[in-house]
Amino acid sequence: MAQDPSDLARFVASHGGDRSLKVEESLGGGYVRLRVAEAERRQAKHDIRWVEDAVIEMLRNARDAGARHIYLASSREGSVRTITMLDDAVGIPREMHERVFDARVTSKLDSVHLDRWGVHGRGMALYSIRENALSARVVDSAPQKGSSIQAVFDVDSLQERSDQSTWPTLVEDEGGSLGFRGPRNIIRCCCEFSQEDRGCELYLGSPAEIVATVRSNVRLSVEGSALLFIDSLDDLPVLERLKLAADAGELLQVSSSLGLDMSERTAHRILAGQVTPVRSVASHFRKSRHATRAGRKVDLARDRRGLRISPEDLGEFSRAMERDFAPLAQRYYLSLASEPRVRVSHGRVTVTFEVDEGD
Repeated sequence: MAQDPSDLARFVASHGGDRSLKVEESLGGGYVRLRVAEAERRQAKHDIRWVEDAVIEMLRNARDAGARHIYLASSREGSVRTITMLDDAVGIPREMHERVFDARVTSKLDSVHLDRWGVHGRGMALYSIRENALSARVVDSAPQKGSSIQAVFDVDSLQERSDQSTWPTLVEDEGGSLGFRGPRNIIRCCCEFSQEDRGCELYLGSPAEIVATVRSNVRLSVEGSALLFIDSLDDLPVLERLKLAADAGELLQVSSSLGLDMSERTAHRILAGQVTPVRSVASHFRKSRHATRAGRKVDLARDRRGLRISPEDLGEFSRAMERDFAPLAQRYYLSLASEPRVRVSHGRVTVTFEVDEGD
């Protein structure tokens, strides 16, 4: 009878300790040769140090798979950050949905991509993301139908930048090169990606905003009478399913099947046009070579009389307010649309809690 590999691993660990599973060969003098799996695991921890690193790897993966449009939905509840990426790339065969997260698995046998973040094409991106995430999965994908990929992170274990609402400023350095200045948050990652890869149109927003944006932007590959012969929306490309959802119930079901969770009320609001589609990330800085301030907030941390509060202290205070809001949110079934905003003005400190109207 064939022995279960996991049982064998437990047997080895029980007799030789965890070291037996990590070391291929002891070389003496305190030196060892690591097993490939252990070396890969350690490399994954080095590759992904922040949630923002994982976001960049997801975007690069979609780009290398031929995506022309990428929709990134980002949300946070407590210490859990959820990133769901939809695209119109070549798609992933169903039998590969799990295996793409294995180390050294890639579709780029004869090519690698060198960009500002290094070499891409080693088959390590999705593996590294899963090693650092609570969960990572292909929600749905098929050849020539695009993909929906989701990663969920515990930001207490894998940190993210505290300011996730400020848009960066595009500035020109002394050499005439354009770059971004501001928090190295998810927004800035998306801006830098859009600046680097003009062939991809990237959109960033909440799950509801992304659904509204897809419905506004996507053009159908099947129209007219041909739609009558489609048995299920699942036969269509990922993005087109959201476009063709006919009512709130169907939109809710399709969105959920693609990893975009929302309430039925939010689905009704999207259909009623009450959720505004987001602009592409590139549109925030495309029209000007000078400092683009689209979406950039005023420096609220500074009182014009001289009072200043450091960004670190503001971030810590905002997180404390978010924790204190939790009992009220639980009692009245509320959820925050964003982190509490702290404003310092003349003789006053104001905290604003923006409640998600969709819930």
